Amino acid sequence: MNSNDIRPGIAIKLDGRMYKVTEYTHVTPGNLRAFVQIKIQDIEKGTLLEKRLRSGENVEQVELDRRPMEYLYANGKNFVFMDSANYEQSEFDEKVVGDMALYAKPNTELVVLWCDGRPISIELPNIVELQVTDTAPGIKGATATNQLKEATCETGLKTRVPPFITIGEMIRINTTDGSYASRA
Repeated sequence: MNSNDIRPGIAIKLDGRMYKVTEYTHVTPGNLRAFVQIKIQDIEKGTLLEKRLRSGENVEQVELDRRPMEYLYANGKNFVFMDSANYEQSEFDEKVVGDMALYAKPNTELVVLWCDGRPISIELPNIVELQVTDTAPGIKGATATNQLKEATCETGLKTRVPPFITIGEMIRINTTDGSYASRA
């Protein structure tokens, strides 16, 4: 696979180790050659690395098995999922789940990425809908300025929202950076 075709969520093999790509940036400086800057996570150890690849460099891609699974509930520090195909339940630890716990409510359908019979990460949708459980009251007439206030969602996610958002409202959250997208 060409380094220009790398995208977040795919698995690649570098220096004999498997990594999951978490961020991808294509950089073209004015007087230098273009390159690809990636942030990768070691599948075995869970460590994060930054790597710079030449534009057009060949990289070995690892095929991942994508399985739709339903997130059922949290069991202490583990999270219970059910395979949608055969109804088999599996427990994943925090290392596999990552930030998913902040964005997914119980009984949510998600895609789990598997490699060699082992779960490595969970693919979240780009936008999720969550209910606001705690926020400061809105200020009258504060609609003209771009002020944001702190809000806590039902999953424990803290984000910044416009002043007109109240407790109990459903909002849409961008899962790539945890920012407010719109009202639901």
